[in-house]
Order: sequence, then structure tokens, then C-alpha cells
Amino acid sequence: MSETEIAPVEQLDAAGNLIQLSGLVQSIYARVSDRHDLTPVQAKLLCVLLSGPRGMAELAACFGVEKAALTGLMDRAEKRGLAERSAVPGNRRALQVNLTDAGRRAAKAFHADIGEALNGLMADLTAADREQFSTTMAGIIASCRTGAGPC
Repeated sequence: MSETEIAPVEQLDAAGNLIQLSGLVQSIYARVSDRHDLTPVQAKLLCVLLSGPRGMAELAACFGVEKAALTGLMDRAEKRGLAERSAVPGNRRALQVNLTDAGRRAAKAFHADIGEALNGLMADLTAADREQFSTTMAGIIASCRTGAGPC
């Protein structure tokens, strides 16, 4: 097999399968983002902000970038009317980021569309297999969030 060929799924180990699945998810995420006239990073920003305002430092940590690097993303989001920065009450130096009404509508529409598209990846699985897959993923995610896993 040449270096450019992808091994058949049945020949991959769990890590190889996760890598291929990650590529599929990223591809779907990019396509759905494009359909909503968003970059994948803008879509992530909107989805993160759906749960409520976040501080710039918190967002920078979420995106794995310095606060200064987040400024460009926020400049573009504000220019499009999707999000806005405002002062944090009681802390003159801190800024928080909120969705605008247009940003909330865009986030909800994207979130619904990406959910449907990603659920399509599991359409051929039995209900029991989908449940087992969801339980396993949740366990991996929880392990990483608590610091018990390799993340």
C-alpha cells in the first residue's frame, strides 16, 4: 500500500480509527460552517457563547490561543454583528463577550444543522451501538476533563 492510500477500516487499530473519524467530523464541521457563511472557528465561538457570556481570557483558553490572538476573531465577529465585547461589572480591565440577537440566531441554526449532520455519521448503527458509542465517548471526554486521562 502506498503512503497516500488509506488503510481499510478493519485494518486500523483504535487510534487509527479515531484519527479517521476525527477527519470525517472536521470535514463535516467545515462544510456546515461554510453553508452558514462561517469559518469553523467562528462557528465554534458562536456555539461556545450559546451558553452565556464568556470572558476574553476564558475564551482564549478554550481556543488554546493568547488573548491577543482572540482579538482578531472578535473584531470579525463584531463587524458581522454576531457578538459584542462589553465591560465586566466590577472589573474595569476585563471584557466579556456576548452574542447579539443575530449571533444567537446564527448559533442556534448552526448548532441544529451540525447536530443533524454529525448524527448522520451514526445513521447505520443500531440503537444499542449508538448508545454504546455515546457512552464510550462520554467516558473518554469526562476522563480528559478531570485530568485522569492522557489529555
